[in-house]
Amino acid sequence: MSTAVAESPADIKERNKQLIGEVLEAYPDKSAKRRAKHLNTYEAEKAECSVKSNIKSIPGVMTIRGCAYAGSKGVVWGPIKDMVHISHGPVGCGQYSWGSRRNYYKGNTGIDTFGTMQFTSDFQEKDIVFGGDKKLGKIIDEIQELFPLNRGISVQSECPIGLIGDDIEAVSKAKTKQYDGKPIIPVRCEGFRGVSQSLGHHIANDVIRDWVFDKAGDKIAAFESTPYDVAIIGDYNIGGDAWASRILLEEMGLRVIAQWSGDGTIAELENTPKAKLNILHCYRSMNYITRHMEEKFGIPWVEYNFFGPTKIEASLREIASKFDDKIKEGAERVIAKYKPRMQAIVERYRPRLEGKKVMLYVGGLRPRHVIGAYEDLGMEVVGTGYEFGHNDDYQRTTHYVKDGTLIYDDVTGYEFEKFVEKVRPDLVGSGIKEKYIFQKMGVPFRQMHSWDYSGPYHGYDGFAIFARDMDIAINAPVWKLTKAPWT
Repeated sequence: MSTAVAESPADIKERNKQLIGEVLEAYPDKSAKRRAKHLNTYEAEKAECSVKSNIKSIPGVMTIRGCAYAGSKGVVWGPIKDMVHISHGPVGCGQYSWGSRRNYYKGNTGIDTFGTMQFTSDFQEKDIVFGGDKKLGKIIDEIQELFPLNRGISVQSECPIGLIGDDIEAVSKAKTKQYDGKPIIPVRCEGFRGVSQSLGHHIANDVIRDWVFDKAGDKIAAFESTPYDVAIIGDYNIGGDAWASRILLEEMGLRVIAQWSGDGTIAELENTPKAKLNILHCYRSMNYITRHMEEKFGIPWVEYNFFGPTKIEASLREIASKFDDKIKEGAERVIAKYKPRMQAIVERYRPRLEGKKVMLYVGGLRPRHVIGAYEDLGMEVVGTGYEFGHNDDYQRTTHYVKDGTLIYDDVTGYEFEKFVEKVRPDLVGSGIKEKYIFQKMGVPFRQMHSWDYSGPYHGYDGFAIFARDMDIAINAPVWKLTKAPWT
């Protein structure tokens, strides 16, 4: 499906610049001027991607972003399995986001874990008029009665809560006192805050700092530390990703004392300041709290990338470099153990995927982190961008992309479709809202937010599944029965 004629980097850059110009012609002058700052072609000699980011979307365009509530409840707090998370406001926000992230966890749902349950205060008109603080207090009482084994409650504010000025902090403090210090945590993540779900991540991080760390007191006094304690930060266990990563860390001799926050618990959050190293997966959503722990508790942190064997090896060695020879030897042992298996996977799938071109548009870290896994299979990422990235995300992206790669920030639905029509990739990796558009266009697609219905994709176990899924997507017989618009 990709263009058959080989192009030089100079030709690709010129083509992409012309393409960006064509796309911008569809906008009014003012909108075109604003969107032009978010679109570019990467030039290898530069230290950044040279696009503007983390700016309010243009009203009226079909943006693919979420809101602050999505960033807090859907990403950071929601996967904490032994807490009840109240979507505080009208029923829609909680209902339409219910169970969509595939954050796997172990436990007895409704007894001691609550991740796939939907709790809402179901605001009505009278609650908007008269306020919902009493209703919130009553809901917390009912949760305590019906689910007594919960280890805490978070109150995830939806837009009306901030607009009418309800005092969720006062309710939370009163109920914490009533229930003998049980964590009841207010999160001011109203959807209108900020420009995307990114501010929701930041708000959630700050709430952990203020309402978990600062109020933990002597709870963790009995914690017995070891020299090899680490915390996995920013892995939400989508499709079992955190489990696949944890296996490797434990095999090399480390002890994982916390997972933030997939399959995680409130106790693990409280224990994290005892870690010797924080290993950070999703930089965008959790860099705030790791920086805080470095400043306040002196805990160093390191980013890691467990997508594809090349990046896994580099990350294992980077993590091991923070410890003694025992862990360094353990890392080499793990790498040697899995190398024959990874080679067999590459030998099986690379001949079927070699030279295939991919365009990505995802959130978090995936627009850059998955590039190495595609390259391990002989594939080439020719375009990538972030839904809610910041400037430092694009700076980090320069270490992954090739000269001439098309870069698009907060891409609109129109722009993305036009880019795909002109660049003609063999595969698009993006989110659920884009999936069916491109499949109907005859373009193979993988949902790269939550791996469709598959996973894990992290770690050595995950790479085997990743390779299989990319092969299935591109080489499925169905594509012989339909055609892309340009064929």
